[in-house]
Amino acid sequence: MTIIANILPYIQIILSIILIGAILLQQSDAGVGGVLGGGDGGGLYHTRRGFEKFLFVMSITVAILLTLSSLLAIFIK
Repeated sequence: MTIIANILPYIQIILSIILIGAILLQQSDAGVGGVLGGGDGGGLYHTRRGFEKFLFVMSITVAILLTLSSLLAIFIK
């Protein structure tokens, strides 16, 4: 258990950096017009494809892994 307790903080740091990168690389369709109340076709359905879908799925997966590692850190202590 001490090996896991020693490695876990580094795993959490790596996961958090990957999660930040994956979130920042995702493309946002919300422009200034959407913020100010203007519409830019917001009613259209948008399907993620290719790299955008990969980033989306990776963000969810890494967020779940980070949450599980945080819960594990709580139970180890």
